[in-house]
Amino acid sequence: MHFERLAISDVILVMPTRNPDRRGYFSESFRLDKFQAAIGKPITFVQENHLYSPGANTIRGFHYQAAPRPQGKLLKVLRGSILDFAVDIRRGSPTYGQFAQALLSVENGHQLWMPPGFAHGYMTLEPETHVLNKLTDIYHPETEGIIAWDDPDVAAPWPDFGAPPITSDNDTRGTALRDFVSPFVVAA
Repeated sequence: MHFERLAISDVILVMPTRNPDRRGYFSESFRLDKFQAAIGKPITFVQENHLYSPGANTIRGFHYQAAPRPQGKLLKVLRGSILDFAVDIRRGSPTYGQFAQALLSVENGHQLWMPPGFAHGYMTLEPETHVLNKLTDIYHPETEGIIAWDDPDVAAPWPDFGAPPITSDNDTRGTALRDFVSPFVVAA
């Protein structure tokens, strides 16, 4: 298992090793001791979600969950592929408003870790995409927030499928970054 810090160093690409043989392969997709060593602190996952999107060009995000129940997230693709983004929304961060991105697919087996203080979103690149995410806190709708997926200040490079992306009504009501007062602050 390999870990790579991305453009924003708190966002980590997790690359499990695959050991192939004639039956397929074996891959240790998660191991707590290695994961905690890579992120530099203890972590506990308390909820796991399976997300399914029947079509390519589906956008989910940019979602976050604030105090008192902030969530860290670890994502992996079970089928299909996604372009995944973590937007830094921590006031006082030198990378505030910037994003780290990764291509996650069943073929590459990569996973993306983002700690609390990041808004998360992704686009499906293939039909019939299944995503699994592990969360460090349970879902609390009263602390959920959304940054607009198409915010020009974030300027996420969403792929162009030649048609408007499929989004939820909730995602179309995201807050613009310039109007956003972040509940997350980088400790001095």
